[in-house]
Amino acid sequence: MIKAVVFDMYETLITHYRTPLYFSEAMAADAGVDTERFRNTWRSLENDRTIGRITFEQTIECILRENNAYSEEMLKLISKKRRQTKDRCFETMHEGIIPMLEALKAKGIKIGLISNCFSEEAQAIKESVLFKYFDAACLSYELKMRKPEREIFDCCLKRLGVKADECLYIGDGGSGELEAAKAVGMKPLQAMWYSYDENNDVIERKESFTALDEPEDILRYV
Repeated sequence: MIKAVVFDMYETLITHYRTPLYFSEAMAADAGVDTERFRNTWRSLENDRTIGRITFEQTIECILRENNAYSEEMLKLISKKRRQTKDRCFETMHEGIIPMLEALKAKGIKIGLISNCFSEEAQAIKESVLFKYFDAACLSYELKMRKPEREIFDCCLKRLGVKADECLYIGDGGSGELEAAKAVGMKPLQAMWYSYDENNDVIERKESFTALDEPEDILRYV
């Protein structure tokens, strides 16, 4: 019997690709820094950002300083624009997400979240319209652990008070999450609804996992 559903966040509940992107290329352009030089440092610090060793702002300050482009005004500009794009993702989510979450709540199903996220993303998630639906939210930045590590899945199950075989895991499949959820004992399903967006070429269909075309399809499994 399914007692809980645990979700991934990006490209599952929300997507980056319905809004203008503010990734490394755009940040580098604002800073007047060579894109590859910006990306090299950005990528080298990705794991540290994901597990809370360094904030987004500290990362940008590091990049600006090593490229002789630092100013307090530039740091504030990039941080503001980055946060605005993260907030915007919650305003352009699939129209079926909230009705699906409310239907799960009406059935008495617990809802969890496991998200690999940076500091600015963790803050946006906690201040979003979705956060109230989660009975347990496991954010990598706060927990100092990330997918596909087993520990973050075990942490979410413990917080929800359910066994792995009582839980669905829903994600787009990034970060080895579906494979990791299966190894823990959850039933993983691949969220594909954002793959149909014109500009989203990130989601790759995984033939070994059941695909869900619409958020409401989850309800067939609980």
